[in-house]
Amino acid sequence: MAPALADYRSLSLWHETCGDDLIPGEPLTSDIEVDVAIVGAGFTGLWTAYYLAQARPDLRIAIIEKEIAGFGASGRNGGWASALFPSSMATLAKEAGREAALRQHAAMRASIDEVLRVAAVEGIDARAAKGGTITLARTPVQLRRAKASVEEAHEWGQDEYEFLDADAATARLNATRTLGATYTPDCASIHPGALVRGLAKVVRELGVAIYERTPASGIEPHQVTTDHATVRAEFVVRATEGYTATLGGERRSVAPVYSLIIATAPLDKEMWQRIGLAQRETFSDQRHLIIYGQRTADDRLVFGGRGAPYHYGSRISPAYDRHDRVHRSLHATLVDLFPDLAESPITHRWGGNLGITRDWHASVGLDEETGLAWAGGYVGDGVTTTNLAGRTLRDLILGASTELTSLPWVGHRSRRWEPEPLRWLGANAGLTAMSLADAEERITRRSSLIAKAMAPMMGGH
Repeated sequence: MAPALADYRSLSLWHETCGDDLIPGEPLTSDIEVDVAIVGAGFTGLWTAYYLAQARPDLRIAIIEKEIAGFGASGRNGGWASALFPSSMATLAKEAGREAALRQHAAMRASIDEVLRVAAVEGIDARAAKGGTITLARTPVQLRRAKASVEEAHEWGQDEYEFLDADAATARLNATRTLGATYTPDCASIHPGALVRGLAKVVRELGVAIYERTPASGIEPHQVTTDHATVRAEFVVRATEGYTATLGGERRSVAPVYSLIIATAPLDKEMWQRIGLAQRETFSDQRHLIIYGQRTADDRLVFGGRGAPYHYGSRISPAYDRHDRVHRSLHATLVDLFPDLAESPITHRWGGNLGITRDWHASVGLDEETGLAWAGGYVGDGVTTTNLAGRTLRDLILGASTELTSLPWVGHRSRRWEPEPLRWLGANAGLTAMSLADAEERITRRSSLIAKAMAPMMGGH
């Protein structure tokens, strides 16, 4: 059963404060024929529709959405518009060469500014600040890893990536036990709910039809099947990310894994003077089990991380959006970083699923014979990557050969996940391994052998 209207506002802090009434648009009730059908009204689908409609206003474009635009990860993420790509530079270079890997990275960097440009041009208040990302090192092992990551980045010509000593790091972010940090200017802190709902409004104004509360049950060449109608189209775009497993025949394409988030009440100026983040930098640290945070435009601290289990059979449920143990662990980690926040109330707890392919490799592409296009596998780094995907899908659908269509992620095909119970065992073993890797480093004070063994299976090298 679809959520009642009030439930949409309770999905996350972002939904509650996006400034939109979140009233669903009309569902699809009868068969239609269009030029481009897009399944999924998250960032991937909306960016694709936006750029297609800008380039070809005559195109008939329809988006099919099970709930409302921005219901999924696009409206629930940590609010990082970054240049992060799930596959390492070494992996991309091994697949397509050093020059291609460098072009992929440059395209990701440029996409941050493109997101901000469109928001400004279209009057979308994404509450953005391009303050970059600081990644703390809080143990000697993490410090060595931070320095090595900067050296590696510089070997790739990424001179924007820099190492900060303890004093410089603390001046930006006053966390406990800080020994140093890395910093990159390539990230903007945004309000993803405001961006995705604003983008949906703009897309509608461009003449794109968004049919909400319209579940798609299957995607075939030139056809989308929904509960009550069929959409026929020259091109069909799958833009379903973590929800891909709910489509017929796609159960093993993408594994939905949950990431959970908490948010404080707005903090006063004195507290922020103690914490830092004066430029609204996003932040993380060098641990293996990912954490991420940002200072919002209304001075909350939003903090999230991995650790929630993968659910057998790629199951997705609203019950998984909140996990008491993981949310408690996130709060404990936040207080460990910033003890002054121990008494600050946590006003919001939420979560959502993200899409992980078997090789942790994002991709975008079009099968010209079938007209089926896709983009996804962002592994939680999709706010910017979706924009690059949307522009690339525009070029592929319009038959244009461009710099974007020659990037190494175009046309990549990830192998399918193993059948159950192997998928459940493997996915949760990976999550457990990252926790064990952090524990291993605390005990041995050496770089984790577990993490090294897992790296090839998680987009690294």
